[in-house]
Amino acid sequence: MGMGIVVATRDRDVPEDVFDWFRHVDDTFSTYKEDSEVSRIRRGELTVDGASEEVRRVLGRCAELREETSGFFDIAVVDGDPSGYVKGWSVDEAAALLDRAGVQEYAINAGGDIRVRGTWRIGIQHPLDPQSLAKEVEGTDVAVATSGAYERGDHVRDPHSRHAPAGILSVTITGPDLGTADAYATAAFAMGGHRAPNWTAQLNGYEAMTILADGRVLSTPGFPSA
Repeated sequence: MGMGIVVATRDRDVPEDVFDWFRHVDDTFSTYKEDSEVSRIRRGELTVDGASEEVRRVLGRCAELREETSGFFDIAVVDGDPSGYVKGWSVDEAAALLDRAGVQEYAINAGGDIRVRGTWRIGIQHPLDPQSLAKEVEGTDVAVATSGAYERGDHVRDPHSRHAPAGILSVTITGPDLGTADAYATAAFAMGGHRAPNWTAQLNGYEAMTILADGRVLSTPGFPSA
């Protein structure tokens, strides 16, 4: 999936089927592999109705997230590439594999987005200084996703104006589901500093920390801290 994935456990080894799962996700959803289902759909060689059940389910959830975010999370803007949701979703599914295997405490880190079982301390990188932390989060059974421009440049755009978001450095979302948290973080960042804090304050079951371009840090009341 074009990124490193780290799985850490405290009580037993990681089952091999977890890594088999991530390889399967890459084979199915990668836009860099010509024979993946997503690549074939983007080229018009495969219809969504003719795709596998899991691809239809992922694309359906992306459509729901577009509605939930008023169009600020929209895979149509990136030519039908669902990777903004697939990364977190695949980690959620890997977490379910670990749960079924009886692993009691684990952390999965996929490109800086993290899901943990048990209680862990999680450092959130400062958007202006890669050697510093903006905040430490201590969470139990939680997902943490961050969106910003400091790792990959201006890859997130306001889908309505097509411009890079203004007045904002990063958004971190915590909650029970990493796929949803990742999509919410992407959408909130795309909204920019004027709209994002008000929108994240209304999320149900998810908390947010927004770092504005002027250095202010705004957090919802339930955002976890160490």
